[in-house]
Amino acid sequence: MSTIAAVELDADEFALGESLPALDDGELEVIRVAATNENTVVPYVRVSGDGLDAFEESLSSDSSVETWRLVDDLGDERLYRMEWTEDILVVVHLLLEEEGAVLEMHGGRGTWRLRVLLPDRDSLTETAQFCEERDLTFAIKHIYELDGSVGRGQYGLSRDQYEVLTTALGQGYFDVPRNVTMGDLAAELDISQQAVSERLRRGHKNLLESTLEVGESSFGEPTKQRLQ
Repeated sequence: MSTIAAVELDADEFALGESLPALDDGELEVIRVAATNENTVVPYVRVSGDGLDAFEESLSSDSSVETWRLVDDLGDERLYRMEWTEDILVVVHLLLEEEGAVLEMHGGRGTWRLRVLLPDRDSLTETAQFCEERDLTFAIKHIYELDGSVGRGQYGLSRDQYEVLTTALGQGYFDVPRNVTMGDLAAELDISQQAVSERLRRGHKNLLESTLEVGESSFGEPTKQRLQ
């Protein structure tokens, strides 16, 4: 069963660790990434925030950057094509050894936050062990299993939670004013009103955790972690 995991990496142990401090409170977003071989990763990196000139000056001396090129400059935001080498072992391992994919990748304040797709839970375990053996930070924040159900597995929803949420949305429960009550949903689904309430609440929690986790406020300090 495919697995999606949200993880954190320490920038000092990964890419652009020497350039990120120049960006102050800015943010990096990798909008596309590929591993060309076991030593090189080629990302397109969108950079925003204060200190863009200082960040660009630091790229030439950053040991994790083999080459870089400015693709677009929008004033308060720039797009670069880079070649990362040496300090990107985790991503290379994910893409080449575990046949994974990087779905999202954000950097800022000394930390990289990734959402990755792997073939199964064992692949995530192998990656965690790979990092542990090399004394690299690999903090697992959330794990979701994909079971083939479109629209719910990626958000950590159970089948029952997905059913209640989609029914509530379709019936107008979230409209202002509401078109149906919780009792109406219970009757539609042939379950108790208490069950509707619990599934809505837990479904909301899972949705919020999965959709808001890329924000800085929902991430704690990075710690080394091995998947059990």
